[in-house]
Amino acid sequence: MLVAVLGAGYAGLTLARTLEGTLPDDVDLVVVDESPDHVVQHELHRVVRRPGLADDIAVSLSDVLDCEVRQATVTALDADAGEATLERPDGSEETLAYDVGAACLGARTAYYGLDGVREHATPLKRLADAREIRRDFLDLADGDRAVVGGAGLSGVQVAGELAALAEETAVDAEVCLLEQESVVAPAFPPAFQRAVHDALVDAGVTVRTGTGVSSADEGAIELDSGEALDYDQFVWTGGIRGPAAFDDDRPVVRADLRLGESTFAVGDVARIVDSDGQAVPASAAAAIREASVAADNVEALVDHRRGPDDGFEPRLSRYRFDVPGWLVSVGDDAVAKVGPTVLTGRPALALKTTVGAGYLGSVGAVENATDLVREELGIEAETAHESEPDDIVDVSEGS
Repeated sequence: MLVAVLGAGYAGLTLARTLEGTLPDDVDLVVVDESPDHVVQHELHRVVRRPGLADDIAVSLSDVLDCEVRQATVTALDADAGEATLERPDGSEETLAYDVGAACLGARTAYYGLDGVREHATPLKRLADAREIRRDFLDLADGDRAVVGGAGLSGVQVAGELAALAEETAVDAEVCLLEQESVVAPAFPPAFQRAVHDALVDAGVTVRTGTGVSSADEGAIELDSGEALDYDQFVWTGGIRGPAAFDDDRPVVRADLRLGESTFAVGDVARIVDSDGQAVPASAAAAIREASVAADNVEALVDHRRGPDDGFEPRLSRYRFDVPGWLVSVGDDAVAKVGPTVLTGRPALALKTTVGAGYLGSVGAVENATDLVREELGIEAETAHESEPDDIVDVSEGS
């Protein structure tokens, strides 16, 4: 019997490491990913300003997994039959047939058919993107403008890094963050939104909410209002879409994460509705927790198919969305929401570093975790003498 984990992002790597310890010895496990490395996406923006962090947040899959790892892109998937079409790095194709599988393919940047945006903007999905954003920003001259489209957590973080990079390199360039909704971090609680907005302004970012993008050309972005906004660098973090294997779609799956007869969907690849009937936001925190439920359900389906066929499907676990809080960095600042409390400044930065290092440790990358803490705490130590006293704000959701 073969179990396949398709994709090795947060969901896939967490799931695969769990299954390595729980699947029966006579069940084989294979992990498929287009890259030989797992990248800690929530720290990717840091590479824009601290390129040395790339080594800390990239983890070789062969170092943290004991199962078979195949480097290939999943181009098509039959979730009922248990068949995935794989494209190898050399362009050749193969069909992977599995008994039970999990689609953990993540999501790609969405451009919503906006004319010229894909052609002229840089996304932030890979280390190469972060390096390109850094290189392009350092080529700017005084008075130039870098525009970041989309003020979700990725957009907030890259805008914060660019503003900090401008200060460090004495480049007098404007960093402008656009968001079509009326607030930054629109999917998050109001207290968190307010703290994030204030941190962006304090960092020197020009924040324009209620400002949608309709198109872009080589030097200007046309806004929904009809205004033409000139730019010298354009970064796009405006949303997500599904992988090519799903024709850019993110299918809806219920709380048991069942995508088909033989396959579960975990993480950003799908729009998941939890056991309370609530839509689950796309996030690393949710993906990691979904992987635990997926592991239980993969094991249940494996046990069922290895046993006598009694005609009854196994009882599957159901995922309920419940995360302790939210974290986002804004240059050398950060905002953390834990319960009703919002933290900013060094306490939030320390918490974010702890979460990142804890995740790396959980997937077996202990040396990477240690290096990340050393690098981030070093950054904090260098800037601490310039900082105001710790800013800890206790607010309620309704305030």
